[in-house]
Amino acid sequence: MSGTLFCFGLGYTARVLAARALEAGFSVRGTVREPARGGTDPRVELLPFDRRRPLADPGTALRDVTHVLVSIPPEEAGDPVLERHLFDLLALPRLRWLGYLSTTAVYGDAGGATVTEEFPPRPGLERGRRRLETEEAWRDSGLPVHVFRLAGIYGPGRNPLRKLLDGRARRIVKPGHVFCRIHVEDIASVLLASMARPRPGVVYNVCDDEPAPPQDVVAFAAELLGMEPPPEEDFATADLSPMARSFYAESRRVANGLIKRELGVRLAYPTYREGLAALLPVERG
Repeated sequence: MSGTLFCFGLGYTARVLAARALEAGFSVRGTVREPARGGTDPRVELLPFDRRRPLADPGTALRDVTHVLVSIPPEEAGDPVLERHLFDLLALPRLRWLGYLSTTAVYGDAGGATVTEEFPPRPGLERGRRRLETEEAWRDSGLPVHVFRLAGIYGPGRNPLRKLLDGRARRIVKPGHVFCRIHVEDIASVLLASMARPRPGVVYNVCDDEPAPPQDVVAFAAELLGMEPPPEEDFATADLSPMARSFYAESRRVANGLIKRELGVRLAYPTYREGLAALLPVERG
């Protein structure tokens, strides 16, 4: 498998996919707000893009593109890529896969029940509603769209180990509440597997095998570090920002069977335990 991958939004997840795609023989281009900031593999061609600054020369930027990843979150005014470059994408003669990174927040609150891709989305929060609207717009675009509903992303530099080492970790306890999560490398594996087996119109849940209470994850990370975990705090009385509190408004156990059955994905980090153990030398270093 090879081709030209174009990433709208070379953020945390897209940079990992870009690195893996380069290893697989792809050429890669992508957008950033400020190309001069760097932080990306020098083999990746960087182009400026946002709603106010669309691609200056779409014909050249998208030349020979076979795969597109959209990881830019929607704004209040909608999706900037759809608004600015839908017709440029529709004109691509070789495009065979477009991946849109969404979120499991589109399901809303399931009261801790298990949700598959067949579960009717009922987002209760504005960010979930906005994502669902954007998913639907992409799926109605006429492009070979594949939607990936991601759980909470963790990886190097973004994990409970790092928060503990930085003194920012907390153990908020809301009885019965669980979060789902996914290692960034496993996201890249799912995306590459889908690129190899395109099925336009499909929706995939992308999460690991074990939804877990967040306080348990922090306690395990502290054990790995040989540290005392921070004290438990009752969610009802904890001092949390409105944004942080909103993450506890919904609870669901997300099922990941489809990525295994259809794409043959075998997670490198099936639970947070394997993921954090592998990250330990990285964060200590």
